[in-house]
Amino acid sequence: MNRTLKVLIGAGALAATGATAALAQSSGDRSQPMERCYGVALAGQNDCAAGPGTSCAGTSTRDYQGNAWKLVPQGTCTSIRTPHGPGSLTPIDR
Repeated sequence: MNRTLKVLIGAGALAATGATAALAQSSGDRSQPMERCYGVALAGQNDCAAGPGTSCAGTSTRDYQGNAWKLVPQGTCTSIRTPHGPGSLTPIDR
């Protein structure tokens, strides 16, 4: 594996780790205002809205699915970075 590919893989892993850490922090304290953040949940870990044919929470079929949302602290959604781009306050085409 060449050095460039290793760097890209490492960067992707860091981005995924950062998004996962932000989501883990958000799921504990529900006393602060929360907002729906689309495109940041890992497969099967969404809070809701995963599209037609799904029953809601935990039904996303792939990581960072654009029509699945996760509750995050208000004001943090668009700063969450994933390998596919930032989180969104509205469903996104991914």
